[in-house]
Amino acid sequence: MSVILASTSPRRRELLERAGVVFEVVGSSAEEIHDATLAPDRLCEENAFLKAAAVAADRPGHTVIGADTLVFIDGVPLGKPVDLEDARSMLRRLSGRTHTVCTGVCVIFPDGSKKVFHDLTEVEFRELDDEAISAYFGLVNPLDKAGSYGIQEHGDRIVAGIRGDFDNVMGLPVGKVVEVLR
Repeated sequence: MSVILASTSPRRRELLERAGVVFEVVGSSAEEIHDATLAPDRLCEENAFLKAAAVAADRPGHTVIGADTLVFIDGVPLGKPVDLEDARSMLRRLSGRTHTVCTGVCVIFPDGSKKVFHDLTEVEFRELDDEAISAYFGLVNPLDKAGSYGIQEHGDRIVAGIRGDFDNVMGLPVGKVVEVLR
């Protein structure tokens, strides 16, 4: 089976490689939707489908994996920040609180059938003052990360604990993906 990851995310590539999945990376040209009125799981699943479908249309005969990860707090999605001030604002909002990370996944098989699912993980943040946020930003580029943080990059500085799948917070519930691929 020839597998394509419809994502250029280095974190997703790392997770699939670590799981032993042999795959090719093809970036998706799909436009993500940003509809805060959709439930978190539905929004992530829809974007994952759009990404996978765009690549599957160009690469028939392959198994294509699309994924979309968002951070939600108070029902509001936090995507990637537009600049450092937006990133700082996101971490202030997450400070001392528990939020949800949702990753939607769509796997489209060579016969055109598909499996769409999601995973949810709760992440509890430490209390963060401006100094702690600046120190974190000195170590990590927040601009390419949903919610302005990467749990795998100095996450111990900002995260107090998680309930759920750590890999999901990184951007792909790889255990569930591998199960679907089997």
